[in-house]
Amino acid sequence: MKRSGKIFTTAMLAITLMMPAMGVSANDGDSVAKNGNNEKFRVLVESNNEKNLSNAKEQYGVQWDFAGEGFTTEMNEKQYNALKKNKNLNLEKVPELEIATTSSKPEATYNAMAASQSTPWGIKAIYNNNTLTRTSGGSGINIAVLDTGVNINHPDLRNNVEQCKDFTVGTTFTNNSCTDRQGHGTHVAGSALADGGTGNGVYGVAPDADLWAYKVLGDNGSGYADDIAAAIRHAADQATALNTKVVINMSLGSSGESSLITNAVNYAYNKGVLVIAAAGNEGPYQGSIGYPGALVNAVAVAALENRVQNGTLRVADFSSRGYSRTDGDYVIQKGDVEISAPGASIYSTWYNGGYSTISGTSMASPHVAGLAAKIWATSPSASNVAVRGELQRLAKAKDIKSGTGAGTGDDYASGFGFATVQ
Repeated sequence: MKRSGKIFTTAMLAITLMMPAMGVSANDGDSVAKNGNNEKFRVLVESNNEKNLSNAKEQYGVQWDFAGEGFTTEMNEKQYNALKKNKNLNLEKVPELEIATTSSKPEATYNAMAASQSTPWGIKAIYNNNTLTRTSGGSGINIAVLDTGVNINHPDLRNNVEQCKDFTVGTTFTNNSCTDRQGHGTHVAGSALADGGTGNGVYGVAPDADLWAYKVLGDNGSGYADDIAAAIRHAADQATALNTKVVINMSLGSSGESSLITNAVNYAYNKGVLVIAAAGNEGPYQGSIGYPGALVNAVAVAALENRVQNGTLRVADFSSRGYSRTDGDYVIQKGDVEISAPGASIYSTWYNGGYSTISGTSMASPHVAGLAAKIWATSPSASNVAVRGELQRLAKAKDIKSGTGAGTGDDYASGFGFATVQ
């Protein structure tokens, strides 16, 4: 199946079969002709003429209404071509999203917890404590996991759930619905904030944080950019309405930039939300950071593996890289890696109520989201910009010097370094 024009989660199921996760380019709708011209696809309709926009809404219906940015709807190729003739309207095909995995099976799935896994290697590493048996922190901070959904009944997650919403089902979200039948979202949530359940489960970085489980990808790991954009904006609006602090985690990405997602990330960031995103799995090549991680208002997280080289953990080969020309400047530009975190062979919660081990920058991102929540909980009056600055400060203190492109100081492989608990 073609992968052109897709946005996808950046997990890699089965590390021995890794393939690039960001090796795609924006397309103009390869999915259109699957079943001929009657196959419907999603379109963003924009106009400066409110009457024309209103008429189009009435004729085609509304999937998501983004106010000044227009609205999305579904139509077939014939309808699309006909509407393009209207000079008062601007049409843009909405990118599809799909999970980037080489296998439908994780490296390992367990129904019982091994005692040594209560605090997986990545959690111990981010806490700087190889004998760690449990974690703490994050109280009062919300981590919005935008993913394939979450098993909110998992023993290690059910105490943290505050919101559960599905953005994949229609013109608005469905409340109290976020079923994960794929596994990725549940795994991501566990690394961020799992609380160990009854004491026999797994711990995440910030087990006292609250979980906002937002399903933006379907059960097969695919979905649409407008669903993600709507969820980002909703999380930001909830942060304002509830007067609370929110960290958004997006373990997904694409090589092509979506205006809907870019505008949504900027909207959320300007409302005080901290956005954390996976860098992508198309390393070790330069210029391979995916979107939304590549955006300046998102923190792009690279993946570290449990392997010490040159005195530090090593950036995984699969982890996407920025550009060497920006090395050493400690300034975040478009397409830069910002921070590194554990992302290879990560053990966490799974959608069947058990546990699994998977790899990717998808797994690195929630480690940073959890750390951000832990930091924010200690200074609840701090801004998202201040918390981001603290993440950068902590990363500088633990430089990463191993892996293609990694070296002393700010580099295009590991960014500022590995932010850990101080």
